Amino acid sequence: MSDLGLLSFYLGIEVHQDHSGITLRQTAYAKRVVELAGLTDCNPALTLMEERLKLSRDSTTEEVDATQYRRLVGRLRYLAHTRPDLAFSVGYVSRFMHRPTTEHQQAVKRIVRYVAGTLDHDLYYPRCPGAAHFVRYNDHAGDIDTSKSTSGILFFLGKCLVSWQSVKQPVVAMSSCEAEYIAASTACTQALWLARLLGDLGQDTNAVQLMVDSKSALALAKNPVFHERSKHIRVRYHFIRCCLDEGSVTASYINTKD
Repeated sequence: MSDLGLLSFYLGIEVHQDHSGITLRQTAYAKRVVELAGLTDCNPALTLMEERLKLSRDSTTEEVDATQYRRLVGRLRYLAHTRPDLAFSVGYVSRFMHRPTTEHQQAVKRIVRYVAGTLDHDLYYPRCPGAAHFVRYNDHAGDIDTSKSTSGILFFLGKCLVSWQSVKQPVVAMSSCEAEYIAASTACTQALWLARLLGDLGQDTNAVQLMVDSKSALALAKNPVFHERSKHIRVRYHFIRCCLDEGSVTASYINTKD
């Protein structure tokens, strides 16, 4: 083995290390993504998507080159390794790889225009991160083709974002409460795995803090009396109740705007 000094570049990820902490970014890679889309001199977009944008696989607009569409979306998915702000929007346009249309392509270009204006965004990790906790959010019935919801999870070690996920739920939720409950249960399993990983690395971890913006989902997780509301929910999603009972996870409410 050879000691090549401090890591500065790895698989397109730029690493800057100093006495205060570590910074990860993909500025050079992001510029290549913008060039691939042919938007080098574009006007940057302030947001990733239009508000309340709804796209469908059955779009009636003209079809576009599927290979080029997949190549560009694939590049954006790799860029999301250091850009958690891209997770939901890139995951959303990834659902239309089979038959992309001009409508889908415009949504992808909007993301690229946002990237063009945020090339220097990065992740910063100070040397003393603090305690572990995580936050999760949910988009109820956001997929108009399947009526499935989208779960979003952010894992923090202190103020440092260390893991994130935006994924369509495997079942159709009958209410926003159920969608939030399913997302919280999924986040709970991920959080416990991360806590065990930290333990293997020699760091003591207390109960993981779960922050949810749905009071009804919290009540359902903490109180098994709500049988009429939960009897149709699959057994595996009640895993969060066991974690709350044994104290490995604590759950609290956070306002949506926070």
